[in-house]
Amino acid sequence: MATQTNPDTLVGILRDTVVALVRRDGPDLSARQLGVFLTVYLTDGPHTVRGLAAELNVSKPAITRALDRLGELDLARRKVDPMDRRSVLVQRTLKGAAFLRDMRSIMAQAEQTAREAPPVTDVAVEANAPRKVG
Repeated sequence: MATQTNPDTLVGILRDTVVALVRRDGPDLSARQLGVFLTVYLTDGPHTVRGLAAELNVSKPAITRALDRLGELDLARRKVDPMDRRSVLVQRTLKGAAFLRDMRSIMAQAEQTAREAPPVTDVAVEANAPRKVG
C-alpha cells in the first residue's frame, strides 16, 4: 500500500536534494539541464533533440545548450542517427548512470530525514507567507 506524501514534504525533499547536489563535489546542473538529464535517463528512448524539445516544451537551441553542458560533464552524449543522418540521438553514459544512482541515494536520504522530522504546521507556513497590506 502506497503512502501519500503531502506537497510540503515533497518540496522539502526536493530542496534537500538540490542543496546536497550543490554542496557536493560534482556537476552542478541548472533546472533545465537536470530536466533534460532526467528525461533521457528515466524515459524510454531513443531520444533526439527534436523529441526532447517537444517533450519538455522548450526550443531546440535550449535543448542543444543543455546537451552541450551534459556532454562537457560526460553525463550524456550525442551521436548521429545511422538510420537518418539528419537526426541526432542522445545517449546515456556510465558517468551519467553513476550520477543518477548518487541522486537517488541523496533523495532517499532526504526522504528519510523528512519522515523523521516533525510535520510542518500551517502556523509555520503562514508565518513565512507574504502579508497583505490593506
